[in-house]
Amino acid sequence: MNIHFIAIGGAAMHNLALALAHKKYQVTGSDDVIYEPSKSRLDKKGLLPEAFGWFPDKIHTDLDAIILGMHAKPDNPELLKAQELGLKIYSYPEFLYEQSKYKTRVVIGGSHGKTTITSMILHVLDYHQRKVDYMVGAQLDGFDRMVHLTEENDFIVLEGDEYLSSPIDRRPKFHLYRPNIALLSGIAWDHINVFPTYDNYVEQFQIFVDSIVKGGSITYNEEDKEVKRVVENSENSIRKLPYQTPEYALEKGVTLLETPEGPMPIEVFGKHNLNNLAGAKWICQNMGVDEDDFYEAIATFRGASKRMEKIAENKTSVAFKDFAHSPSKVKATSEAVREQYPNRRLLACLELHTYSSLNAQFLKEYNGALDAANEAVVFYSPAAVKIKRLDSVSEEQIANAFQRKDLKIFTDPKSFKEYLFGQSFGNTALLLMSSGNYGGLDFDEISTLIVR
Repeated sequence: MNIHFIAIGGAAMHNLALALAHKKYQVTGSDDVIYEPSKSRLDKKGLLPEAFGWFPDKIHTDLDAIILGMHAKPDNPELLKAQELGLKIYSYPEFLYEQSKYKTRVVIGGSHGKTTITSMILHVLDYHQRKVDYMVGAQLDGFDRMVHLTEENDFIVLEGDEYLSSPIDRRPKFHLYRPNIALLSGIAWDHINVFPTYDNYVEQFQIFVDSIVKGGSITYNEEDKEVKRVVENSENSIRKLPYQTPEYALEKGVTLLETPEGPMPIEVFGKHNLNNLAGAKWICQNMGVDEDDFYEAIATFRGASKRMEKIAENKTSVAFKDFAHSPSKVKATSEAVREQYPNRRLLACLELHTYSSLNAQFLKEYNGALDAANEAVVFYSPAAVKIKRLDSVSEEQIANAFQRKDLKIFTDPKSFKEYLFGQSFGNTALLLMSSGNYGGLDFDEISTLIVR
């Protein structure tokens, strides 16, 4: 097939382009800006556009399909040309469904935990050399790409994102996959720019559960009251399989998971990650992996990129970076590090970077999110607020939202870096939570704070 990508440079889009090129499709693409690592990865495979911008001449009747990324606008010149020519236009999830409609689709959904659970499943399958197609939202050790598509594999494992499918398709991505086997990890209001009310947000998960193929199954976190309500109230003719956090203990900084064979040390830590592990176990068992084989494999799982990723450590101090940005993720991640290092000072730094986190109305959801930290810091960029065309947010609003009198707030990247590099990190756990980079912070430099 001859495929053209409009907005090829995105994290998901460029991985799909690489997957299709690996499948021997003819792939072209356009974008007005492409950042690293997408730029280098596309260039290495000969898929980087010769020039940045939109070029309607690239759109012609010899194309079998267009794949439209979220970065494009509805009035994109290439999109308009494709519509004029009557070409088949897919959103990212639509095309993934098209590639997998004759496979068994395993879809992992939830406001939080879905990337980690999907990564755990793929790690276990890879450990036991079970080949599947997949799409996951983070780069994994031992995997060349975040997307892999074949003709021959029976299963495809998909991370089910609730965000919009494309600029001209306002349906959440996970509504389009029609899973045979599904998981729902948690529901906590997010994406306020798209789902303005909590009820509207929850409705998307109700639709997801109802979209499961008749006779399929939903594995769900029964400790989440909203998840439990949504799944158990669904009238869809599916099997409903609850899971909960397994028994575990901490000994000398090592997490020991209770198994039928006794306590087993694992690399990941925190109650939320043990909960994720339980969900992953049941999905793997639904895919034919024995319980013993799951435990053998999961013992070597170290996490997905940017998910509780250890970036530096010495005998008394440690530093993590994590993608956490929504209130529920920030709270769970902070509490996990607090539990893992109970005798160390926990310095938790959060960047408010997303549309939701920078929305004055949504800020109150962060009340208590950083309570586990001994010292709490919030960074946000007023310029980012303007770029996102949101109402301005004041430091006073942020302080009131978090309800911590000792909360430190920074709006200037230089001042934040000076504060960070001025700290003494003896007997400290540093936690950097953001979906951005604090206005240009080099995370590689953080190791110098810990080892100096």
